[in-house]
Amino acid sequence: MSLKDIHNLDYTVLLCRDMAATRAFYDDVMGFPVEHDSPTWVSFRVGATLLTLRPRGASPGGEDGPATPGSASVQLAFRVPPPAVDACHGELVAKGVPIMRPPTDLPSWRHRTLFFRDPEGNVIEIYAEY
Repeated sequence: MSLKDIHNLDYTVLLCRDMAATRAFYDDVMGFPVEHDSPTWVSFRVGATLLTLRPRGASPGGEDGPATPGSASVQLAFRVPPPAVDACHGELVAKGVPIMRPPTDLPSWRHRTLFFRDPEGNVIEIYAEY
């Protein structure tokens, strides 16, 4: 096997300055079920993959590096059926989540998309293909 034979992304780790706020966001706002929970690691099941949170700087080798204030570290994109983009927007607004870009059609991409941020400043996209 070689690197080009890798076909699955098993989990994504988000490095957190504020574990409590970020955990509450993915648990309470996004509603993802908890798969694993420990004091320094929480994983949420999102379909066939895990979205994992851990404190920045908790790596044994210290390879995390510092966070850049005001800058996103990652963009997560979640695909949903077309009617769900607007429904998700309504839920987010009702939960007080600031919206970066409300539901918008992007004809060149054939996407309807919505953007907001998690407590760590990461960009979250909910989109549908049409």
